[in-house]
Order: sequence, then C-alpha cells, then structure tokens
Amino acid sequence: MATHGFQNGGDTTVSLPTVIPFDFPHLTRLSWELGSRVVDDDGILHSKWEQAGSRWSLSIFRVTEHTVILCVRTPVGRERFYGAAKLDLERALPHLESASNWHRCE
Repeated sequence: MATHGFQNGGDTTVSLPTVIPFDFPHLTRLSWELGSRVVDDDGILHSKWEQAGSRWSLSIFRVTEHTVILCVRTPVGRERFYGAAKLDLERALPHLESASNWHRCE
C-alpha cells in the first residue's frame, strides 16, 4: 500500500537563515540547480538587498503571477533558493524595508 509524506514524523519545516528579518508561513527549499535555472530562465528581478556590515544578500525574483523565488547568498558566496507565494512576500516586505541593517540595492 502506498503512503504519502514522511515516515517517523519527519520535520518538513523550511525557514530562511536567521539573518533575514522575516520568515514565511509556507516556504519551499529548492536545489541550487533548480533555483538557478528557474531564475535564469523565467525570473524577473523584483529587488536585491544587502545586509550592512556583512556579505549576506537577498535577491527576490518574480517567476509566475503568484510565485517568487528568493536567492540568499551567504558570506562565502553560496546561494540558497527558496520558493514562496507572492502574497507572503507582500506581507513580509515591510519587515525588510524597516530593518536598519538591510538596504535595497536594486
């Protein structure tokens, strides 16, 4: 008999790194290959942000009418991709805009 989901109560919670001043109720972690391909092929840059005094950055791409991809670049240059609902982004942006240690680049 087929089953769905994880066995043994596996935790499937995905969250952004703690340096990002917001989180989403529903977030999907994408592999680097998938995230970079979607962003390169279909992504329209919504905005790019950098954390003052560090090398963390956040790029937000619109990929469909209702979906965005967030690309978080770590201080060592690794990129992590996350998929989220555009509506969740709209609710989270005020937190990013009011964070004193994050500034918009583009």
